[in-house]
Amino acid sequence: MRPIWLTILLLSCSNVFMTFAWYAHLKEMNQKPWVIAALVSWGIAFFEYMLQVPGNRIGYTVMSVAQLKILQEAITLTVFVPFALLYLKEPLKLDYLWAALCILGAVYFIFRSRWAGV
Repeated sequence: MRPIWLTILLLSCSNVFMTFAWYAHLKEMNQKPWVIAALVSWGIAFFEYMLQVPGNRIGYTVMSVAQLKILQEAITLTVFVPFALLYLKEPLKLDYLWAALCILGAVYFIFRSRWAGV
């Protein structure tokens, strides 16, 4: 598998864990003390890091740090919106579209020299 696709796969899986670690406690543990939610979140985040660290290391062989960061932000939005809609039952908002367009702009600008061969 090419490094860029392996990076995307690992960072996508990592982001699923990250999203659950950061936000699932709002639905599942909102009656528990925050310290319990934090400990559970740290446990989930362990699996995030077990995917994120190798994903970034592999990605860094073919991308700059800035490209990795913007890629991660695009993946984050791609994972977060379905999570917010389906899991947290948040209403669909036009703001998600505007945010996605901004992220797509960031992806374009950070990768354009790579795509143009410059």
